[in-house]
Amino acid sequence: MNERIKREIDLLPHRPGCYLMHNKDDKVIYVGKAKDLFKRVSQYFLRPQSGKVFKMVSEVAYFETIITNNEKESLILECNLIQKYYPRYNVLLKDGKSYPYIALKNGSDPYLRIARNKKDKHYTYFGPFPNSSAAYDMIDLLNKLFPLRKCKNIPSSPCLYYHLHQCLGPCINKIEDKEYLKLRKDVIDFLLGKDKETKANLTKKMKEASNNLEFEKANEYKALITAINHCTQKQTVEIKDNKPMDVIAYSLREGYLALIFMMYRNGNLLGKELYVVEEFNELNDQLENLIIQFYDKHEVPKKIVLSIKEIKDDLALTLDTEVVIPQRGLLYNLISDAQVNAKNGLDEHFLTARLEDDKNALLEELGALTNIKTPYHIELFDNSHLQGSDPIGAMVCFINGERVKKLYRKFNITHEEARDDYASMREVIYRRYKRLKDENKSFPDLIIVDGGLGQIHAAKEALDALKVEINILGLYKNDKHQTEGLMDVNGKKYVIKSDSPLFYLLMRMQDEVHRFAITFHRDKHLKSYKTSILDDIPNLGIKRKEVLMKTYPSISDLQVATIEELSQIVPRTVAISIYNTIHKNEEE
Repeated sequence: MNERIKREIDLLPHRPGCYLMHNKDDKVIYVGKAKDLFKRVSQYFLRPQSGKVFKMVSEVAYFETIITNNEKESLILECNLIQKYYPRYNVLLKDGKSYPYIALKNGSDPYLRIARNKKDKHYTYFGPFPNSSAAYDMIDLLNKLFPLRKCKNIPSSPCLYYHLHQCLGPCINKIEDKEYLKLRKDVIDFLLGKDKETKANLTKKMKEASNNLEFEKANEYKALITAINHCTQKQTVEIKDNKPMDVIAYSLREGYLALIFMMYRNGNLLGKELYVVEEFNELNDQLENLIIQFYDKHEVPKKIVLSIKEIKDDLALTLDTEVVIPQRGLLYNLISDAQVNAKNGLDEHFLTARLEDDKNALLEELGALTNIKTPYHIELFDNSHLQGSDPIGAMVCFINGERVKKLYRKFNITHEEARDDYASMREVIYRRYKRLKDENKSFPDLIIVDGGLGQIHAAKEALDALKVEINILGLYKNDKHQTEGLMDVNGKKYVIKSDSPLFYLLMRMQDEVHRFAITFHRDKHLKSYKTSILDDIPNLGIKRKEVLMKTYPSISDLQVATIEELSQIVPRTVAISIYNTIHKNEEE
């Protein structure tokens, strides 16, 4: 910390506002907000930092502050400053897709078009729709059902639509205002979901045409009824007030944050927007900032549902909308559904990110990093048990960076003390490589275990007993329970950047061995998870347990959940109890 920063810290006020971090080239590298500028800014320099925050602080040459009257002003200013400077350490959301609306022209001679916003006051808007295709399908249906004008410019003579009775023909007819009013009302009623009368009329016409042996016409009416059912089909969500509403949830993993917006309109799920970004700084501040960024480019709904109490008031003030924190009922269940989608989206991100990378080149990088021969053949191990019962082991194989499923192996662990994870690792490693040795088969270039030095030494003891030499590395975690890098048998750590291609490759391997172990364990004794491990937790009733199991279907899923993440679906005291129960075995 240089002298300039020391002097600036002494001058920091106990006031709300924004702060801008500058590097030696006077470039803004980070913008943040604070309820108390002194407390927030000084902690960057007076407390130990790690990871990306440490890197940012090491580049700061000086900072400046802007005092605001209240927290709402500071939040808005923060977003404006980020959009102005695009600081390298601020996480920015990529522009999401815009949802289309159907626009109905006001006044006489109404017609329909697709709109991407609702700014033109000459139109009445309906939607938004999930995509352009759905909006165009609806317009096409409406144009067949109601005699609206189809031509962009009124021609001098009637077109085909007039002869098909799908247009009133304003080009040659004078249409009374009351007829236009009725036409507008019929279209609006249909778009608001009042389609029973329209379908009843079409059904009546279809039957009449069929009775008159006009089968071609009857088929046309039938096709229209089918189109109505297709375009107006409802989701299986029933929301009583039908307010435009977004449900927001998040999930955390390995230094990454998945933030999801589930959008409900007229009681139906319209779609979702998922963003995966790196974690940076305080979680609640980052969530607040990202949500504000999202609504800078999207329409703010009448209601926002989330479970992050700490940011509720700021969001309600800044976005000028209703923000609710449900404790039970339908909205509570929607939060759980959103969190499941966020978690799945984050898992998919790790599984699919950077699939185009040259895997052999990454394996060469791995070998060079850890000072071993390039590990083209890697076997990964993961063991699992349920509070000492049903212990199993699993091994997956990657050759040239690709899965080789026919070489996967499962192990029912037989030693008496199932809680002893090290003994489980020794048994599984010993059984795996004794068999390869007995059958005179080739060994892998590298063994990777999911754990720290204790697991690595347990694996090494098993190999030593067999007089077999294979390189062993462990995927170790930091104090936030996030995978940080690799560790060798001597305890030397190899930190791997969380945004590097090698990190993603290792995460895909780790995910695969977890998945394989979870599937095996679930098949063996799924009922155990649903009963014993959750039954002894205070204030965890049947309903909460059902929501919890839906969100986290396996022990492995629960093991990586943070207290903050669990607090989205259960009270914080219960979340702490769940977290302590799940991690109790790690401390023994």
